Amino acid sequence: MTKQPEGALVSHSDKKVAAAALMVEAARMDEDFGSEERTKIIELIESRLGLSSDDSQELLALAEEKSGESSQLFGFTRVIKNSYSPEERLDFMEMMWEVVYADGELHHYEGSLMRRIAGLLYVSDHDNGTARKKALARLGLTG
Repeated sequence: MTKQPEGALVSHSDKKVAAAALMVEAARMDEDFGSEERTKIIELIESRLGLSSDDSQELLALAEEKSGESSQLFGFTRVIKNSYSPEERLDFMEMMWEVVYADGELHHYEGSLMRRIAGLLYVSDHDNGTARKKALARLGLTG
């Protein structure tokens, strides 16, 4: 049996696990889950989800495990959609775009995933585009 993180991270339905698992899915989309993406996910977990460094590492490990177990995005996106306000879903899409662009480029599979996730979260194309632009600006990239 895999050791579970303590506290609020123990449930697969937990919104932090779902958010991290979706970030892992995005990072894996280009078949190169590199150090830039891992670093970005940890940074986002700490700064946006408010976890400590140790908890962030544990959450990333759990998210990788849960992401590897699931071939469908629906379960994770349902948790986000039901747990986050519309504004929080936009913030989440910004985080996702930061993960996608962590290596400095957008692979076409990543773009496709982002459109699917936005649709499942009921984030409009316009709002998704705005989230993408904000993430690019935060990363100092042009799109």
